[in-house]
Amino acid sequence: MSDLESFRAEARAWLEENCPPEMRTPVKGDEDICWGGRNFKFQSEAQKLWMERCAAKGYTVPDWPKAYGGAGLSPQETKVLRQEMAKLGCRSPLNSFGIWMLGPALLKFGTEEQKVHYLNQIARGEIRWCQGYSEPGSGSDLVSMQTYGEDKGDHWVVNGQKIWTSYADKADWIFCLVRTDKTNKYQGISFLLFDMETPGVSTKPIKLISGNSPFCETFFDNVVVPKHQIVGELNRGWDVAKYLLGHEREMISGMGGDGGVTSIGAAMKAVLAEEPVLRAQMALFDVDNLTFRAHGERFMDEWKTGKAHPAYSNLMKYVGTELNKKRNELVMSIGGSQALEWESERSNGGSKARNWLRTKANSIEGGTSEVMLNVVSKRILEMPGA
Repeated sequence: MSDLESFRAEARAWLEENCPPEMRTPVKGDEDICWGGRNFKFQSEAQKLWMERCAAKGYTVPDWPKAYGGAGLSPQETKVLRQEMAKLGCRSPLNSFGIWMLGPALLKFGTEEQKVHYLNQIARGEIRWCQGYSEPGSGSDLVSMQTYGEDKGDHWVVNGQKIWTSYADKADWIFCLVRTDKTNKYQGISFLLFDMETPGVSTKPIKLISGNSPFCETFFDNVVVPKHQIVGELNRGWDVAKYLLGHEREMISGMGGDGGVTSIGAAMKAVLAEEPVLRAQMALFDVDNLTFRAHGERFMDEWKTGKAHPAYSNLMKYVGTELNKKRNELVMSIGGSQALEWESERSNGGSKARNWLRTKANSIEGGTSEVMLNVVSKRILEMPGA
């Protein structure tokens, strides 16, 4: 038996023994997702147990070094673990912007002290993070941001506003782009970390067309940020920001394919018995989905080994966005008029309609689809500019 086959058997045995049966069922809504953080309330003992067991094993971040809360697995072992979790239907033990975005940035740009301090807390689900990037008037043109940190010797005093800050009202800390030099557009931005309970930080949820409010406006009024809470070099935060954006787009692209369903056509087979046009649309979606998943596996293998094209995450983000929108549109088509129900118990609070409307934001967040296509055309296809 090869080392990888031996690890597969070991991982499968551990998962079968440690993943509670309740955590082997599909997630029904946001309340079923473990986000962690100091204010998070577990929905069940099984959810708490699953997260704690995985954190102790290093399986919330299996490819991170053990010193930072991970399991120290190789890319191949991490892939095997994900495969075995999928076979058993195991839920993700911990969802976190700290895992998906900040963690990789800290691993590359953070000091040793920052890595030990923050990464272990992220891996254990003790800090819930939000992202302070976009501002009113500074979305796709992110470097035009105006939030300013005034140098006060051993700290900065930050003033400004961010917008579309996902779950800012629930987050413990924020990783935030702050202008620290007004004379240089690109080389005058720093990447700061600070507690959302710091005096002067406030949030205001934004209600979306879905009726939900996952995004917020975030305001900074004379917020004191110690100098040691900078990641990377002073005024070089754009380097950190760009690297993190690649991981954010990778995360968003992952929403696109199956939505927890391997084949949407198979899942809806009984419903579609008398609907040949919808059956054909479902079959086409399944083909696109399987192609995307296969392409995504290759991309992730290349990404982990540093062989992926730097702009390829833009392509994956765009395709994943379009697939997620298409999947939800098909779900609405299958549901017919019943899928438009907004608040009934039968419709689970209008989950189909609300999810469908929520996907419209996928083509904006993390970089608009238009920007993604521009990057693909310029950096991957090397097409001449207009």
